[in-house]
Amino acid sequence: MAKSDRLFRLLTALRMLPQPVTAARLAEEMGVSVRTLYRDIDSLRAGGALIDGAAGVGYTLTEDPALPPQMFTRLEVEALVLGLAEVRQMGDPAMAKAAEVAMAKIVATLPERVQRHAVHAVSRSIKFQTRTAPPAHVDLLREASWAEQEVSLTYLDVNGTQTERQIWPLSIVYFDQALMCLAWCCLRQDFRRFHLGRMQDVTLSGASFRPRRVPMLRDYIAHVRAVAPRLADAVR
Repeated sequence: MAKSDRLFRLLTALRMLPQPVTAARLAEEMGVSVRTLYRDIDSLRAGGALIDGAAGVGYTLTEDPALPPQMFTRLEVEALVLGLAEVRQMGDPAMAKAAEVAMAKIVATLPERVQRHAVHAVSRSIKFQTRTAPPAHVDLLREASWAEQEVSLTYLDVNGTQTERQIWPLSIVYFDQALMCLAWCCLRQDFRRFHLGRMQDVTLSGASFRPRRVPMLRDYIAHVRAVAPRLADAVR
């Protein structure tokens, strides 16, 4: 791993782990020796990071040069905490981890008084019904949507019929009890919603539909809004 990548990961670990965090714990998190960890701490300090503490005591990141200062109202902080808590409970491990890291980054940029608002937020999100973890191909579909890459798959419809499909994935929508992919279906030559749980053998076909994703998604939502306004609100 390049040193720059390692230092970036170390900053993320300092933001996220309970502080003060010992060198041994940081070294374990980073997968490096304690001696390398000490050198990396020195490198971060030389780059402008204000890291309090010392070997044998523990470290606290009090100023992070990698992130600009942020200012939010108390209610905006509540909204961020609540929204990211919802993401962590969607049953998608990758998104949950991303939400955790994003919250740590945001809190690291706040003034101390506003940090307390985030840590001790009034609003909470609790789900007593655990959502089913999404299938592994949710990551591939996300990447394909970002890169505007066509996806090949076998699809099992509601009647149990299997068909081979090529789709252009436009968006992934987290409904209460289902995870759906909004896409253009090359077989049907129309917009379709695909249940991720009914997809099999999901692979990239190698074809691209760049740069059509954004206008197509806009057209899809406009179409849904015309025939099913409530569903359109859900996928905006």
